Amino acid sequence: MYNTINPVPTLGAMNREKTSGRNEALLPVILSGGAGRRLWPLSRAEHPKPFLRLGPEGSLLEQTFGRAAALSGVTMVLTVTHQELVFKTCDAYEAVNSTRLATPFLLEPLARNTGPSLAAAALWAERRLGAGTVLLALPADHFIRDEAAFARAVDAAITLAESGRLVAFGIRPVGPETRYGYLEVEGSRVVRFVEKPTEALAREFVQSGRFLWNAGIFCMRADVFLAELAAHAPDLLAAVRAAVVHAPGFGAGADSVTLDAGAFAAAPDLSIDYALMERSQRVAVVPGNFGWADVGSWSALAELTNPDAHGNRISGEVHALDSENCYVWCPRRLAALVGVRDLIVVDTEDALLVAHRDRVDEVKGIVSDLTAAGHESALRHREVHRPWGSYTVLEEGPRFKIKRLVVKPRHALSLQMHHHRSEHWVVVAGTAEVQNGEGKTLLSTDESTYIPAGTRHRLANPGLVNLVVIEVQSGEYLGEDDIVRFDDAWGRA
Repeated sequence: MYNTINPVPTLGAMNREKTSGRNEALLPVILSGGAGRRLWPLSRAEHPKPFLRLGPEGSLLEQTFGRAAALSGVTMVLTVTHQELVFKTCDAYEAVNSTRLATPFLLEPLARNTGPSLAAAALWAERRLGAGTVLLALPADHFIRDEAAFARAVDAAITLAESGRLVAFGIRPVGPETRYGYLEVEGSRVVRFVEKPTEALAREFVQSGRFLWNAGIFCMRADVFLAELAAHAPDLLAAVRAAVVHAPGFGAGADSVTLDAGAFAAAPDLSIDYALMERSQRVAVVPGNFGWADVGSWSALAELTNPDAHGNRISGEVHALDSENCYVWCPRRLAALVGVRDLIVVDTEDALLVAHRDRVDEVKGIVSDLTAAGHESALRHREVHRPWGSYTVLEEGPRFKIKRLVVKPRHALSLQMHHHRSEHWVVVAGTAEVQNGEGKTLLSTDESTYIPAGTRHRLANPGLVNLVVIEVQSGEYLGEDDIVRFDDAWGRA
């Protein structure tokens, strides 16, 4: 039997192990969705923005989890994400969950924005932890530099939430930014929400002193939030309630719950701002200045990198001659700039982006075109993560494809068969357990096996270190959809 997810404390164990602390009733809810199309080619549909590793601090998702786990008294972090990303998310948490917090999941069968996501989290918390649970909604793709200041803002938000308010986090603007929404405030009360303004209007907002950037972070009691949804977004709440109630495992207390697809599809595709916050009269604000940034485009990401004397912001080995105000992401090879200005240059293994920095928002149009054409670079990188490990496409051509497979210890691929391709496996590190037809064998380093097309087969790693295999595929069709699964530990059969 091969493990699929490293075990985390169960909810029952979490309740027994609660420690005393100011925020004992606080449940951080990480909202991990969105494709991050404006950060292509680094962000892909199967490797979206939360998983981007932008520096030594780890991915944005890992940073968000660590920030939530560090809050006083927190013993559980709930994550709402797409069902296809759960195993990648578990791998990310394993790297940073040193205190073994409980990490339950609500899994979405399709994207429905932050309104339905947070509604599902509130219904889950009400049922599993109690109606008075205070939720802290944290987008998984934000950057926060001053975590101590953020923790102080959370404490202030909890006090307001416990008094029955829906609390938004506002950031004091440092300039007329047009990429963010704004909150008009009077004291601690939010008067109105304003979507991304023009530059002229943003300048008026900043000069007035009445506006804050909307950070998209919210704090509220589950029962208050659900009551407000019932008053202002009853259709959304009804659809999500049905998706939660009919979710397999929800009534049985499963730690991972997949929302009912049919019911969830009926939920309006609305952000929590549109669905509720702009309509409710109970919205308060906690202003903060904790080094927040919504890394939504290459221009925003560039601002997190210190410029050189010529205004160039560099990640990787870059030589610039007579070039100014450029951002270059090139971690794998040498890049050279000569006589250029105001460019964004992003180099990955299989795609290169060159854009004027004033037009980076149009990158999402490139992704739309690639998606419509069925181009693989819109979906995934050459290295593709799977529940059992990962594979990297090293080279491909007519009738052949070469991959590097890495299988995690005590994990296995599904029992499967291909109609159109044969496979040749060569073990380069570790020990492989191979099922080839009806037989099983163990292969060590430098040993190999051949899998004819139409043969049931499975590759497993029975050892305690990573198994590395070079796979050579041959055949008239080598698409990833040529796979028939007969048995699978992750329910994909």
